[in-house]
Amino acid sequence: MEKKNLDWANIGFGYHKTDQRFVSNYKAGAWDNGTLTSDDMVTISECACVLQYAQTVFEGMKAYTTEDGRIVTFRPDLNAQRMEDSCKRLQMPVYPKDKFVEAITQVVQANEAYVPPFGSGATLYIRPFMFGSNAVIGVKPADEYQFRVFTTPVGPYFKGGVKPITIRVSDYDRAAPHGTGHIKAGLNYAMSLYAIVDAHNQGYDENMYLDAATRTKVEETGGANFLFVTKDNKVVTPKSDSILPSITRRSLMYVAKEYLGLQTEEREVDVEELKDFAECGLCGTAAVISPVGKIVNHNQEILLPSGMNEMGPITKKLYDTLTGIQMGQIEAPKGWIHVIE
Repeated sequence: MEKKNLDWANIGFGYHKTDQRFVSNYKAGAWDNGTLTSDDMVTISECACVLQYAQTVFEGMKAYTTEDGRIVTFRPDLNAQRMEDSCKRLQMPVYPKDKFVEAITQVVQANEAYVPPFGSGATLYIRPFMFGSNAVIGVKPADEYQFRVFTTPVGPYFKGGVKPITIRVSDYDRAAPHGTGHIKAGLNYAMSLYAIVDAHNQGYDENMYLDAATRTKVEETGGANFLFVTKDNKVVTPKSDSILPSITRRSLMYVAKEYLGLQTEEREVDVEELKDFAECGLCGTAAVISPVGKIVNHNQEILLPSGMNEMGPITKKLYDTLTGIQMGQIEAPKGWIHVIE
């Protein structure tokens, strides 16, 4: 299929309407078969549960063109499982995992012309989401739901090259113990909006959230997990029941151990340890790894030895290896790459 005539290097990371999206409705206790549609509008009651009580969950993933010309997605089964976990926590009906992957496949196939070519640095972002659609005025779960998947081409996250960012330790809390920090619910991201705007107004790129109970342990940012590298090249990621289980982070930890032969550790990370790390990165779907050069903890400024000019050496190896796997340049572990036939 001929690609759309887009300026792939300059389309940015935003929404661009594509031709088709997938829609399935849950009514009377069952999901319908779902269908592709060109209609990008959603019509719901003003009293819909999603509008009144924020009953919505979502996922984020990408489709890539590999070096040999195939179109692939990366570990969609894990996105399906995470959405299932999110739905169960918010009392929403689970969309079956096999049908989830099938819906992803259909949408990417239908929008093949929007999948950027290999080497452009751009990708096709995929957004599956679900929300309570019927009118609910008393505080309770909805009875009807809609599951949708849309796509949008997005440009290179690091336009103009990778530049390490500056983050601050936030005075705000992202998630409470035994709360919803471990699921991908819209309400979690709404909670982070004030803090991220405030951080930007203060000259910082992101927030580092600490655990709400003791405010001594590193958790994550508003939209990414942390990954640290010690001065003896051990890769460390924080462990907490209120951290979202990032698919990118889990993949990077596997790559660190199995591809690069590095020691890895998932454990609690004390905020007092920050000064002792050699490298730091934020990992997620959008950028894979965003390197951190400076962490500001109120009156304490921590400059990572990796500096403010480029990724640290271990972070760079992790980034290059995982993106190489995604783009078909490095052999992937079994089951990681889903080919869109």
